[in-house]
Amino acid sequence: MADLTIHFAGIKAPNPFWLASAPPTNTGYQVQRAFEAGWGGAVWKTLGDPIINTSSRFGAIHFNGQRVAGFNNIELITDRPLEVNLKEIEETKKKYPNHALMVSLMVEPQQEKWHEIVKKVEAVGVDGLELNFGCPHGMAERGMGSASGQVPELVEKQTHWVKEVAQTPVIVKLTPNITDVTATAYAAVQGGADAISMINTINSLAGVDLDTWNTIPHVAGKGAHGGYCGPAVKPIALNMVAECARSPEINVVPICGIGGVSNWRDAVEFMLMGAGSVQVCTAAMHHGFRIVEDMIDGLNNYLDYKGLASVNDLIGKSVHKYSDWGDLDLNYKIVARIHTEICINCNKCHIACEDTSHQCIDMLTSKEGSKYLEVREEDCVGCNLCQIVCPVDGAIDMIEIPSETPMTWKERQTALQQLAGSLVK
Repeated sequence: MADLTIHFAGIKAPNPFWLASAPPTNTGYQVQRAFEAGWGGAVWKTLGDPIINTSSRFGAIHFNGQRVAGFNNIELITDRPLEVNLKEIEETKKKYPNHALMVSLMVEPQQEKWHEIVKKVEAVGVDGLELNFGCPHGMAERGMGSASGQVPELVEKQTHWVKEVAQTPVIVKLTPNITDVTATAYAAVQGGADAISMINTINSLAGVDLDTWNTIPHVAGKGAHGGYCGPAVKPIALNMVAECARSPEINVVPICGIGGVSNWRDAVEFMLMGAGSVQVCTAAMHHGFRIVEDMIDGLNNYLDYKGLASVNDLIGKSVHKYSDWGDLDLNYKIVARIHTEICINCNKCHIACEDTSHQCIDMLTSKEGSKYLEVREEDCVGCNLCQIVCPVDGAIDMIEIPSETPMTWKERQTALQQLAGSLVK
């Protein structure tokens, strides 16, 4: 079996699967149960000045028969006294010395406040700190969370304040509620962060009850925007991780991938795109801590299948494949081919292509009088829509067609500029 051990920013863990700072890491009882189940690490739910949480707190998006495709919450940081949390953190680390135990922190943007809480938390023996610059609701209205995380100057300044006194690795958790996550990621690096993690939750409203007209969730008939997470946010998170991983100014520090990690496949995708570890929340809340067993088994089997000795061999292997649109080969061509022996004649591909794409799938009649579908390859643009809507795996393949010399948009524009220059001369 492959070695799943990771060393993330100096933090050692038996595997890359960590629980994110959230309701599952609210108490020592929960974190210890998670470690017993097999989680490699956990980020303790955000500590700061205890607040009062609301009831109710959670909402979910169920889609096409799938429960919890997306998850929304308006819960804030810890509502338990700091002393109680610190006592349980110390007990947990002593009981599980070989598991990674980080603590999420959030205080007002004041140097002395950061110094005070860092010293108290590190005194109980944690492996690292995660600065919460991402919470989009409640705390943001108080000038913390994403209110700080959306301002690069504040991210850099507060990270620097923490690094002035921190004796353990400092991870900066970034908000996705920003135009360009690389701006704040770079600010964290400039502030001295040992690592970055992303993404925190996305501003959202889960829904509106059509009977009562109340928001979902609501508190005594009133609602507020919350944080969105779960499988639905994975593409957004994966993009942000990739953007940071391909930046030479940012990838000098490791990245922890967060957002929609529900199984080992998701974890592998994040690691291929540059993540050195992953954090999980919604999937654990949906299915319980024991899901990590399948994650570990699946990752082990995948690494064996690929002939890789260590999980670390995955990190960043797909980053060089991720680029800008202007770097894509405009002469590359693929077309759809329908395998009639597999096709069930549901006609979904024909309808999708005829109504919303390029009208290149013909409905024909064989000599025997049976109907079948065929792609006019000369008119197919290789958009993938037919394969996407097809309910039968293998019924439609996308086939590469030999084409001209590769030509990107950037190369094309350069050639046009050179031609225009020669004509002027």
